[in-house]
Amino acid sequence: MNAERIDAHQHFWRYGPDYAWIGDRMSVLRRDFVPDDLAPLLRGSGLSGSVAVQARQSMTETQDLLAFAKQHAAVRGVVGWIDLCSIEAERQLDSLSDEAALVGIRHVVQDEPDDRFLLREDFQRGVDLLEARNLAYDILIYPRQLPAAIEFVRRFPNHRLVLDHMAKPDIAGGALEPWAKQIRVLARAENVFCKVSGLVTEANWSSWKPGDFSPYLEVVLEAFGPRRLMVGSDWPVCTLAASYGQVMGIAASFFAPLSSEEKSAVFGGNAAGFYRLPKPTCHP
Repeated sequence: MNAERIDAHQHFWRYGPDYAWIGDRMSVLRRDFVPDDLAPLLRGSGLSGSVAVQARQSMTETQDLLAFAKQHAAVRGVVGWIDLCSIEAERQLDSLSDEAALVGIRHVVQDEPDDRFLLREDFQRGVDLLEARNLAYDILIYPRQLPAAIEFVRRFPNHRLVLDHMAKPDIAGGALEPWAKQIRVLARAENVFCKVSGLVTEANWSSWKPGDFSPYLEVVLEAFGPRRLMVGSDWPVCTLAASYGQVMGIAASFFAPLSSEEKSAVFGGNAAGFYRLPKPTCHP
């Protein structure tokens, strides 16, 4: 039986000045994006649910995402944020302990000035708390931070870890190395999964072609295999460069040669298993 089709990575927000990363070039994102906006896009691509991922380092946003999950059955899980470096991290996690939809935590490591931030002792103590609570961790980095990520995953061999956006390779510049070599090393850790997401915004926003992504997709397919890849839209951020349907079409075209079982895994089964997503419930 085919697994449920799930978008493994998308965002919601109620826009305000706290979303300072949304600069002038991204002005189309300066509005609210909520589950009712995503619902027709999911249906149009044959998906039944999604994993909502934090876009701001705020407990308030995490609570908002969890509220969406209570109100909308299609929001199958939430990857939220707590301050993993803080002495308050355990208390913050305790405050979320009754939230069944909370399936993971993410920190925006890509914006940290220290390329070895992942190796900080206080940060790793916070990640230890996640492992103890059966919460996954999403690794959001740029290619320059891959060496630290390789060390980081060795520190957590039994934790569920997933690399977001394939570590954002320089698709616009056509650079494969050293990204490809480092991805292969990272993928040797069998507890690490990889999200096929966020690619169109790493390409030239106005002139990308589907073939631009193939060399990068080939690397992650070889490195992780179809059992450790999950497709996500990165909606609404993806709309800076492509429609929801175009993003899903790029993935569908590339993975078309896989077996039906492998495609079922990549387009939902892996996300459901990795995040241990609760079964969907009906809401009035």
